Amino acid sequence: MADTVLYEVSDGLATITLNRPEAMNALNVAAKVALREAVESAAGDPAVRAVLLTAAGDRAFCVGQDLKEHIGLLVQDRETGSGQTMSTVREHYNPIVRALAGAAKPVVAAVNGVAAGAGFGFALAADYRIVADTAAFNTSFAGVALTADSGISWTLPRVVGPGRATDLLLFPRSISAQEAYDLGVANRLVPAGELRAEAEKVARALAEGPTVAYAALKESVAFGLTHSLEEALEKEDELQTRAGSSEDHAIAVQAFVNKEKPKYLGR
Repeated sequence: MADTVLYEVSDGLATITLNRPEAMNALNVAAKVALREAVESAAGDPAVRAVLLTAAGDRAFCVGQDLKEHIGLLVQDRETGSGQTMSTVREHYNPIVRALAGAAKPVVAAVNGVAAGAGFGFALAADYRIVADTAAFNTSFAGVALTADSGISWTLPRVVGPGRATDLLLFPRSISAQEAYDLGVANRLVPAGELRAEAEKVARALAEGPTVAYAALKESVAFGLTHSLEEALEKEDELQTRAGSSEDHAIAVQAFVNKEKPKYLGR
């Protein structure tokens, strides 16, 4: 993978780091390809039991599309008539969001600075967001005459409500870390200097947890958002049967009886 994105797996935790701090971790083509490969590897690797998505530097988590590169690609499109530039949504952003949101394991985003456009979308695709008190969020799209991508049309209304989401999309502005916490965008707000340690602590705890149960919880919440109560009850029955037949459930019950801390296997 290109060094625009760093990928490391240790003790069941995959750490994915956007690594273009000099460009505020903007997404050029190389970074998008590397990020897609990293998140798909983490999602598909049974040895990975949790994912930590973060970024290098202290200015930005990710400011979205690299507009300097984007301008050049638009010029090429006009000259060749290829129309390839906007295929990045289909080729890069959509697979990244699917892998993050659909991973059968918890995904934690450690937001260290500005998260704008697709950067905001990737953070929202994570299951849990730990945010530095110096961070900020911005939908950005309308500001460059674009519509929502990177899953924001689906994730943002579910986090902040459709009315607030429409406001934030139509009138892009910087959302402070505190406001993000108040809106529910940030699950946990920490001092900037403590972000990495806190995020790793949370992610490693999840990596040591009951992975099958976590996957079922992710699936049940996503299902319940778009289905009726009766359908959700049926899904809960299906998923509880799956979780109940896992090795981790047997380990947890035995540990409870023995008054011990369970040591999960992730299966």
